[in-house]
Amino acid sequence: MGVWRELSARVEERLEAVSAGERGVFAAGVAERLMSRHEALPVEEQAPFTVSLRPLLNSVWEGVLGDSTVFSAVKRGVAEYMLSEFCHNDGQDGPDDADEPAGAAVLYAAHAYLFGCRDFAVWTSRRAVEAVDQYLEYLAGQEENEVPDPDEALGFELQRQLQDLDRIARYSKDLRYSSTGLPVDTSVRLRVELRAPLSGRNEYEIG
Repeated sequence: MGVWRELSARVEERLEAVSAGERGVFAAGVAERLMSRHEALPVEEQAPFTVSLRPLLNSVWEGVLGDSTVFSAVKRGVAEYMLSEFCHNDGQDGPDDADEPAGAAVLYAAHAYLFGCRDFAVWTSRRAVEAVDQYLEYLAGQEENEVPDPDEALGFELQRQLQDLDRIARYSKDLRYSSTGLPVDTSVRLRVELRAPLSGRNEYEIG
């Protein structure tokens, strides 16, 4: 078993043990890093559906950090996706924009906020690992680039996720009941102390 698989198992174990509030913040952070990377791509390389999910991700952030008034906005965003052409069972014959890692991660993060389930946070984690793998494939296709060791690169992403979980754990008392709403001053403090650090980019990202 590669080191990265062992690290992935550790992430999933941690997500099983933490509160729904902590899972939501974790998923939002992972989705934010993927979305920010996608938004940094040239416009012609961006997936329109993914870019359209930025307002949903912003609402998820507000929700996981204690603003319960955004629940309806997140619910509406997920419902719009469910009713759109991008939610389908047509396999290869249907639109594939929603299967882009950043877009999928945002949708998983929204579900993690709404339902608090471990699986949605785990799937967000896996999308970030998949994004690193895709980046390595991109580098392999560019003759002038040296491709990092896959186990090291995937492990780097998962180490970052474990560090994120360590940071989030410091705020476990606040986040345990964040879904029902937190005082405004607490939400503002969490926005400063969690959103920016969790949004920082990784070494193995495009750009």
